[in-house]
Amino acid sequence: MIKRIPIRALEVGMYISDMNVDWIPHANMQKKGRIPNERVIEKIKALGVQNLYIDTLKGKDTQDGLTEAEVEAINQDKLEKASALAPAVRPRLSLEEEMSQAAKLHNEAIGLVNGVMDDVKLGKALEVKAIDTLADGLLDSIFRNHNALACLGCIRDKDSYLMEHSVNLSVLMSIFGKSIQLDRDIMHQTIVGALLHDIGKILIPDEILHKPGKLSDDEFAEIKKHAVHSHDILKKTEGVGPLSVIVAAQHHEKMDGSGYPKGLKGDEISPFGRMTAIVDVYDAITADRCYHKGMPPTMAVKKLLEWSDHHLDRSLVNHFIRCIGIFPVGSLVLLESGRLGVVIEANEHDQRLPVIRVMYHTKFRTFLKTEKIDLANPKVQDRIVKAVDPRDYQIQVGDFLA
Repeated sequence: MIKRIPIRALEVGMYISDMNVDWIPHANMQKKGRIPNERVIEKIKALGVQNLYIDTLKGKDTQDGLTEAEVEAINQDKLEKASALAPAVRPRLSLEEEMSQAAKLHNEAIGLVNGVMDDVKLGKALEVKAIDTLADGLLDSIFRNHNALACLGCIRDKDSYLMEHSVNLSVLMSIFGKSIQLDRDIMHQTIVGALLHDIGKILIPDEILHKPGKLSDDEFAEIKKHAVHSHDILKKTEGVGPLSVIVAAQHHEKMDGSGYPKGLKGDEISPFGRMTAIVDVYDAITADRCYHKGMPPTMAVKKLLEWSDHHLDRSLVNHFIRCIGIFPVGSLVLLESGRLGVVIEANEHDQRLPVIRVMYHTKFRTFLKTEKIDLANPKVQDRIVKAVDPRDYQIQVGDFLA
């Protein structure tokens, strides 16, 4: 049986089935296996792990903890409560009307981030004006219809993760900021910070940054320096606002002090640092990378809720879920009819009823002619049963988004 136990209950002889550390961008320990000695337990504690999963059929059991089913029920209850928050602002344009301009902006953003990385590596100054112009364009698109850029953010190339992650972070921070009605200048600064938050990684050796296997302790320590490098680069760049620097400096800090580079706790972390930490984790755990297989969006949202007991700001996590939905754009959902559809637009007023694109029938195991369906339309009788993993049906969600 799989159980989630608190770190204090971990003992030698237990078998870890999941370290529950996907919120750490580069894990430098095995995520599965039997605990051989106390030294390994202390090493796990040092990572800031508060809860992890054990397999009681493969190792020692404990009275502490919850079954996997009990954890899922708790996370589902938290998800439903988060979805009940006040609605966000409705889009001004349809998805179809905004998609062309959003695609142009998205491509421009990836190219600009790539160029900025190359320039800084060569010792050139940041082109702040070009970044400011792009940030304004992204903001305008978000206010017209944020679902367009959200769709494009789900179409990934794992070989371009660094650039795509920075652009996705800026889009998600824009959606987040719009939802909680931040001032436009503040939103602008957070977008710039998100676009450049990982710029310090250019100073990390490629053999460490792109290593597909487990990192050594020294390599992990080197990786963690990128947040300091990002802070230093942006701090000395004229025209970069103070909130942009904070976003870059604090995106890996955690509420319980287990983050880096400064190990800040609670209110020591700026609200914008806390927002960025949430968005950074969400985008990272939903992406395929050389050392990590991405999880479906709804599963990722539940993980944010699970980790918000210790690592992430619970109130802000709830607000983030409010703005991206319990079935975020890019989710594959099973309908009562047995059909599958990918979510292309969230419904801010009833999160159970997004706009989806249907493409597959589970009963007949066959692809269908794609059809856009607004589940909020009274004429539509179908309803979502649950979110599912695209890998179970060998479906590439990105093929049905744009």
